[in-house]
Amino acid sequence: MPSKYSRLSAKKLAVTRTERSIERPVDIQGNLLKVSEYYGENVFHFSTATGIPESVKEELQQVSTLGSHLKKEHAEIVAKAVTEWAIAKGATHFCHWFQPLTGTTAEKHDAFLDFEDDRPIEKLSATQLLQGEPDASSFPNGGCRSTFEARGYTSWDLTSPMFLLDGANGKTLCIPTAFVSYYGDALDIKTPLLRSVTILDDLATEFMNLIGFKNTKKVTVTCGAEQEYFLIDKSFYFARPDLVMTGRTLLGSLSHKNQQLDDHYFGRIPGRVLACMEEIDFELHKLGIPAKTRHNEVAPGQFELAQIFRDANVAADNNQLVMATIKDVAEKHDFISLLHEKPFAGVNGSGKHLNWSMATDEGLNLLEPGKEPHSNMRFLAVTAIVIEAVYRRAKLLRMAIASQGNDHRLGANEAPPSIISVFTGTNLEEIFKSIKDGENFSPTGEVTLDLGAHQLANLMMDNTDRNRTSPFAFTGNKFEFRAVGSTQSIGFPLSILNSAVAEVFSESIDFLKSEIKGDSSKDIDTALMKLTKKLLKNSWSVVFNGDGYSDDWLKEAKKRGLPNLKTTADALPVLLDTEQTKYLVESKIFKQTELDMRYNVLVERYNTLREIEFTTLVGLVEKNVLPCSLEYKTKLGGVIKLQKDIGLESSVEVELYKKMNFACETLYSNLMTFKNTIANMPEDEKVRSVEIANTIYPISEQVAKACSDIEDLVPNDLWQLPTYYEMLFLR
Repeated sequence: MPSKYSRLSAKKLAVTRTERSIERPVDIQGNLLKVSEYYGENVFHFSTATGIPESVKEELQQVSTLGSHLKKEHAEIVAKAVTEWAIAKGATHFCHWFQPLTGTTAEKHDAFLDFEDDRPIEKLSATQLLQGEPDASSFPNGGCRSTFEARGYTSWDLTSPMFLLDGANGKTLCIPTAFVSYYGDALDIKTPLLRSVTILDDLATEFMNLIGFKNTKKVTVTCGAEQEYFLIDKSFYFARPDLVMTGRTLLGSLSHKNQQLDDHYFGRIPGRVLACMEEIDFELHKLGIPAKTRHNEVAPGQFELAQIFRDANVAADNNQLVMATIKDVAEKHDFISLLHEKPFAGVNGSGKHLNWSMATDEGLNLLEPGKEPHSNMRFLAVTAIVIEAVYRRAKLLRMAIASQGNDHRLGANEAPPSIISVFTGTNLEEIFKSIKDGENFSPTGEVTLDLGAHQLANLMMDNTDRNRTSPFAFTGNKFEFRAVGSTQSIGFPLSILNSAVAEVFSESIDFLKSEIKGDSSKDIDTALMKLTKKLLKNSWSVVFNGDGYSDDWLKEAKKRGLPNLKTTADALPVLLDTEQTKYLVESKIFKQTELDMRYNVLVERYNTLREIEFTTLVGLVEKNVLPCSLEYKTKLGGVIKLQKDIGLESSVEVELYKKMNFACETLYSNLMTFKNTIANMPEDEKVRSVEIANTIYPISEQVAKACSDIEDLVPNDLWQLPTYYEMLFLR
């Protein structure tokens, strides 16, 4: 357990660390290589690899696009090519890299070592490339697998590139795969995401063909995920059992200066942090991950990394690698990266803004408004389809971003509320309102901002502002799902969003066909206008361009009938609501068994994580907070007795003792209530989750508040745990 001595040692370490430098690659003349010259050097994709004939590449591309049968001889060619490439780069092992329902990734390493006529060789067979067999019963399966039913399969995902992970003494070839049970149930994040991408592609392509874009053969869901995270010195982390066990501080008194001055946001990046960021970018670029932006975030010690848009499935894989890389590189710099949504109470937590759009194979962004958005009927109709999807499946979208960590952020004046609404921006709102109400819209033309200084370039106003209080905001040519949690795999919310939009696309296609009635001479724009008006009239209540943090919005949203699922315990049962999930099952994006499984996994995970927090908090109080409180009381008591013995007044000491005594009694009383409530939790997981969210967690907050009150009273040299001031500011 931490002591005041380990805390002091941690402070000394944190303030004396130096920047870590790395060796950047150079050419034969010794000049530093540009990023473009080493970008993707640890990535293998059949479409660009040497050693694979062009005819085979074309066939493989057809397999990945159309889902046709993959010939074993072609898999053999890929396996041979990737083996030669990986071994030449120092790889000794390979693994099927997959995303089980733990929220993280999994891998089992096998050596390339094989034998041919008793002679050792390096080999990856076609079978080993295509299929693996991890233990399905040992991963979260929501009760769909018995312990004795262990078989599960991993299957190569041709659309996501293979990559090398560096180790201290070698490299491992990672093959992105799906993970399913013996009976084909998806036990992972990737499989439903691929299904949702496929059906949205089919429907959006049919929609585009129907409205006149006859050359469109494919519509790709595109995504760019922003990742927020905290960095604290490693020495502080290991002196805080709550951070090690739960990823967040369960108690702590906020420092007097935190983020009130807004001086950390976009401020100068500290040298040691910048060195860490530079190495993160370097490693990501080698993995072919387009890390683009880095900066200080709002809270002290908080930072952000953003990627360039790419295919949604690859972006989801990339984001898992981004989180892992941030954590791995941070440790090399003697930091620990905290990805939890709320590692520190009282300052902003971390989210993962999910930028989302759709693009055709000809490069047309379906959400690009163009210079005259009011007359761009394709854009208006597609945007209205997305708005209708969010309105109709708001509960599912809220469920998709539910977690015990995200419960700390949503609605906490730092993140969007748990009410799902859509921000369009003033200009687009006016266009949509005129369509909905059957009125004419008169564009105002481009607006130039006069900054009042000849030295500054003129700025053209965008067609929409940014609304950081909206959970789902249109930001110029894409939507930004801002409510996703920072630890979360983006694959699950992407699957739900894709599915919701696909459902409305399907109905919109039927509507347009009935309007056109097979007559291609009919005015497509008129039909699109009717569709847009119909959708907007139905979904208008979900459009909100005001302050999502305000109490007024909570009241207004209730009047509009918008759902407000405040906690994870409120949100997860939506998975069992057949009205909400009907389309998911009918379109085969999820089987009913897979939805039931996910509910069981997620509710059990929520309960377990909260229970770990509760028991960790009890341990901190009993082994750290109360002992140092009693030590301080003992010291005060000794002073009071000494002064009484020599006849001196002790009014100050007595007053301090009374405050300390009251704080200790309050803490102990809250602790006993807390422990008794924990001991009597219901057995049923669903009932338990509600009890945890509505009763036990609020009591834990009372315990934490009592601990913070004591921290404010106890002298600095007696307090054992690293403080918020130390963790957030010393690096």
